[in-house]
Amino acid sequence: VQLVDSGGDPVQPGGSLRLSCTASGVTFSVLNVAWYRQAPGKERELVSSISGVSGDGTTTYADFVKGRFTISRVNAKNTLYLQMNSLVTDDAAVYYCAACFKYRSLGPPVRMDFHYWGQGTQVTVSS
Repeated sequence: VQLVDSGGDPVQPGGSLRLSCTASGVTFSVLNVAWYRQAPGKERELVSSISGVSGDGTTTYADFVKGRFTISRVNAKNTLYLQMNSLVTDDAAVYYCAACFKYRSLGPPVRMDFHYWGQGTQVTVSS
């Protein structure tokens, strides 16, 4: 499984970005996928996830992005997206897509579940 992140860019507060992650080497629809982010000096944290067919596309969001970010996937394109609106300076980080075969039905995924990671894409939010 290979994941390639893209879409990170400098943006002003209040702006929008759409991140993409393209997968190869696997039937994408079976993957449970997620976006994580890591700011300098901070732990990598889960932003949002979307399950594969085993979970019928169930989504989860971290509280700090609810109502602003939307995760989606197009299985026919082997691609995961993260639409980010109303960006704030605290959203600045390197964003990583992640994938795994394990699906947790009783809550959001945990980092240890994810064995496949993209290379990361930098999101900068500043005026």
